[in-house]
Amino acid sequence: MRIFRRRGEPAPRRPLRVIRADERAQTRRDGITTRHSFSYGDHYDPDNVAFGPLRAVNEECLDPGAGYDSHRHSDVEIITWVLDGVLAHEDSTGTRGVVRPGEVQHVSARAGVEHTERNASEHEPLRFLQMMVAPSEAELAAPDPGPPSYRQWDLQGARGYPLEVLQLREGVTLYAALLDPGDVVELPEDGLVHLQVTRGAVEGAGVALDTGDVVRASGRGPLAVRATTSSEILAWHFAPKEHD
Repeated sequence: MRIFRRRGEPAPRRPLRVIRADERAQTRRDGITTRHSFSYGDHYDPDNVAFGPLRAVNEECLDPGAGYDSHRHSDVEIITWVLDGVLAHEDSTGTRGVVRPGEVQHVSARAGVEHTERNASEHEPLRFLQMMVAPSEAELAAPDPGPPSYRQWDLQGARGYPLEVLQLREGVTLYAALLDPGDVVELPEDGLVHLQVTRGAVEGAGVALDTGDVVRASGRGPLAVRATTSSEILAWHFAPKEHD
């Protein structure tokens, strides 16, 4: 989504929070290093438990052959984005397969799902983001959440503009953008935006951001992002009704 302003018209200011890559909490276990953008597991920060309905953004780095044995999630939407390597996935819906860079996986674990995740390679490392979004209040209040569901698809997008990756529901959208140096994009103008640099370096709202850095913006006015190197960004947008 491109948003244009009149020539010379300044962008409205947005309240910002910047989280640098090396400020994220880390968990290490048996060939796995996880960097958390929110409170997660043993890492608790009462000021960093959620941003709108977003509850977790975990950067997972798995050694060759390493992985997570079967574990359960419920009442959460799980979105997986592979950065490097190949992720092998199997879950209690009977689905099994692999996820590669350029693909996105969405598991809706409303009623509960068990899954395993492993590095599919015995030789190459794996790095991926796993993001978790809470259901709406109406979905949580429903007497029957329905069975878990799974979907996965390739993304074939042009460079230089935000591509809508996934709309979980009205007002909850994930964007991705592949940017060449000097490319400028503007993310939606109202509500909340959670932006993570997954590759390269950009300037977001006048702040220099490197790989792994996060900026959270709230208020009105578009969030302008300019690439300083060849880059990739992921950005969640939450419309006002999702956080009022």
